[in-house]
Amino acid sequence: MVALLHPNDDETPFPPLDEALEEPDGLLALGGRLSSKRLLDAYRQGIFPWYNSDDDPVMWWSPDPRLVLFPEGLKISKSLRKTIKKAPYEVSFDQAFEAVLDGCAEPRDYEEGTWITSNMRSAYIDLHQQGYAHSVECWDDGELVGGLHGITLDHIFFGESMFHRKTDASKIAFVHLVQFLKAKQYAMIDCQVKTEHLMSLGATEIPRQQFSGLLNNYINTVAPQHW
Repeated sequence: MVALLHPNDDETPFPPLDEALEEPDGLLALGGRLSSKRLLDAYRQGIFPWYNSDDDPVMWWSPDPRLVLFPEGLKISKSLRKTIKKAPYEVSFDQAFEAVLDGCAEPRDYEEGTWITSNMRSAYIDLHQQGYAHSVECWDDGELVGGLHGITLDHIFFGESMFHRKTDASKIAFVHLVQFLKAKQYAMIDCQVKTEHLMSLGATEIPRQQFSGLLNNYINTVAPQHW
C-alpha cells in the first residue's frame, strides 16, 4: 500500500524506501505539501516529487535502480568535445533560475503536459531563494537556449530537469555543471531514472540500497549553498 500524507502535512515521516511499489516503479507516497521542509527531507532520503497537475496529490518516488553520475565518470563524445571547443554558447550559473524552470516546463514532443506545475514552480523558486536550488544556463547572443536545474545537499547534486532550444545546449550546460561540481569535490549527481541521453554522458544505474548508503555517507549537513 502507498502511504497517504495529509495535504497540509510536512511532519509525518516518509515510509521506508523498501516499501515503494515495484509497479509503478518507486511510488512511495501520495499527498503532503510542497513545503521547503518536506522537499529537503525527501531529497535527503533519496525521494523526489513528480506528478502532472496541481489538482492531483503530490506523488513521491524512490525508484530502484537509481540513475546516477559520478563526476569522474563523465563521458564527452568527440563531436560534443569539438562543439564545446568552439564555445557556441555563453554559460552561466544561477543567473536565470525562473527562466530555466519555464524552459524545462515547455511541452516535449514525446510527453503530454508538464511535471513542473505552478505549485512545483513556486516550491523550487523558494528553494532557490534559500540557496538550495540552482540552475545552469546557456546563452546565444543574450537569448536563453538551454539549461538545467536541481537541488544541492552537501556533496550531492540532485538533477531535476533540462531543456534545449538549440543543438547541444543542454549537454553543454550539463558538462559545465559536472566540471564545476568535480572542482568542488561533489561525490555524485542524482539523475533519477534511466534515459539514453544521460547514459551517453556517463550516467549509470545503481541499486536503490547503494544509492541510499551514498546519501548517508555524503550528506552530513543540510545547509544552503550560494553559488
